[in-house]
Amino acid sequence: MKRIINGKKYDTDTAKNLGSAGYSHPGDFSFWQETLYQKKTGEFFLHGVGGAMSKYACRTGPDEWVGGEEIRPLTLEEARKWAEENLDADEYEQAFGVIE
Repeated sequence: MKRIINGKKYDTDTAKNLGSAGYSHPGDFSFWQETLYQKKTGEFFLHGVGGAMSKYACRTGPDEWVGGEEIRPLTLEEARKWAEENLDADEYEQAFGVIE
């Protein structure tokens, strides 16, 4: 997925994948998956995708929802917090350095 947000380009094909978290599988209305990425410039962003009953759902009409996806830029602190909550220790240290 590729998006321009506030004049900056975010592209999941060219950024480094730092790790993912999710629930269930595509096709399940409650399915969701989030992946943390880092751009070559050092900026972080989160790519999220999900089913019609996930936080990524899109309203298409009265009481009608479909799955959707989005890219959200993150600060360094937001990226670290997301990684602490969703990645294992090895993935975290690979992304942010060894913690003593």
